[in-house]
Amino acid sequence: MRRPAAPAPPGPGARVDAGALPVRRGSLGGAWADVRYPDGDEVHLPLALAALHDALAVGAPLWLTGAGGDARRLLEGAGFTRGRRTSGVLRATRLRTLPDIVGPGMRLLVCGLNPSVYSADRGVAFARPGNRFWPAALEAGIVSRDRDPWHALRAHGVGFTDLVKRATPRADALTPAEYRAGITRVAWLAGFLRPAVVCLVGLAGWRAAVDPKAVAGSQPGPIGGVPAYLMPNPSGLNAHATVATLAAHLAAAAQAAATGSPG
Repeated sequence: MRRPAAPAPPGPGARVDAGALPVRRGSLGGAWADVRYPDGDEVHLPLALAALHDALAVGAPLWLTGAGGDARRLLEGAGFTRGRRTSGVLRATRLRTLPDIVGPGMRLLVCGLNPSVYSADRGVAFARPGNRFWPAALEAGIVSRDRDPWHALRAHGVGFTDLVKRATPRADALTPAEYRAGITRVAWLAGFLRPAVVCLVGLAGWRAAVDPKAVAGSQPGPIGGVPAYLMPNPSGLNAHATVATLAAHLAAAAQAAATGSPG
């Protein structure tokens, strides 16, 4: 990201690379960024916005210049309001949620139902100690660090998003309309970044928005033109899901990504 030509908001500031911010999580009270990427490099914008989300405090403003037509979709995925455009500048607000940690070349895009408030406040998907996702992911061999989505993307091509960005204490607070809107957004994201497989974690969202009779496993229809795999919810509230069974599902999704076969 380059420094914007337009004057920045008043107050002290610094010029930095949004993809490598040298600040503590939640320590910034606002940010201004220019997002004009060379042709084809827009696929790196979601991760830069995720870094900004991580650095900003909840409720902090973000001003964007040079943002193209898809910027509002990407802002939503990065955990901001979709933004209001005034004189070529998009102004958004950092929400209490998780950003998409995604980029080009993903072999697996893991899509949760929505962030828990616990996860949103810690900046890590499936963060609660009783959640079985990370133990299962380690057992399946798709990641090598516990509760580190940034390393999972960088080292293993495993990205993270959610069907619904709104953080809640429990997923049963979500509505069918939110799930349907979420499927539309994730389909767009999959078409934009083209992961090998989208692995949807939790059956409720897919059943509410796509197929009420869906069962765990590879799905007959894609999402955004990308093969879809559906697995049980790893929440500690789901007594039927064990680390071993969840690991088997993640390994099957990874195998489908490696072979290009829906299974």
